[in-house]
Amino acid sequence: MKGFEDHFSGVAPAYRDFRPSYPRALASWLASQAPARSCAWDAGCGSGQFSEVLAGAFARVLATDASAQQIALARLAAGVEYRCAPAENSGLPAHCADLVVAAQAAHWFRLPDFYAEARRVGRPGSLLALICYGRNEISPELDALVDQYADVTAGPHWPPERAAVDALYRELEFPFAEVPAPAFALEERWDLPRYAGYLGTWSATQRLLAAGGADAHREFLAALTRAWGDPRAVRRIRWPLGLRAGRIA
Repeated sequence: MKGFEDHFSGVAPAYRDFRPSYPRALASWLASQAPARSCAWDAGCGSGQFSEVLAGAFARVLATDASAQQIALARLAAGVEYRCAPAENSGLPAHCADLVVAAQAAHWFRLPDFYAEARRVGRPGSLLALICYGRNEISPELDALVDQYADVTAGPHWPPERAAVDALYRELEFPFAEVPAPAFALEERWDLPRYAGYLGTWSATQRLLAAGGADAHREFLAALTRAWGDPRAVRRIRWPLGLRAGRIA
């Protein structure tokens, strides 16, 4: 049986501080498709980037993650209850959730086991949603540098599960009656230190550094700095969003 793929406990503070948040419109759309708005389960919640957004659309958010380090540093928000538990065995009550959602996490799950748990935790007619964000877009020059880093410098260090994100979850097994969803994107306005912090949380970056690639990483950051210009300059960053939504019978 596949174990817990723990790529982020070692960078839990950076993950909390440097990962992008999610649009409120996404949470609102999910709530509009759920049979009620009393409870949402955010599986694989990480530092709570989506949990706190869901709290604006649901009365209660149960947020779980297998990483104790990430749960300990999760963003506190009214209505959000954090628990350390794997997505495949959450320990949550049966049929308690109107929405079961996994944001930037499902590719790490044992999907058949998670789907079984989602059917147990979700109420009949509840919504299941898998969400991910792909590679970001800034400008042609910067995007080319980041693509070169992601595909060549750090490319051999991506875990194989990352391919599902590159395909925006379109190729994941999804045995549910699908609900058509509108297009969404994440957007932030960041300066260079903030953006570099985000790149440092990539699983491939962490594995590159662990493999002795610190010099290659520094060279990439130097090239990125030259292309960015004034590090304090704020740029618009956009991530396309992948969304699969379906009904739990």
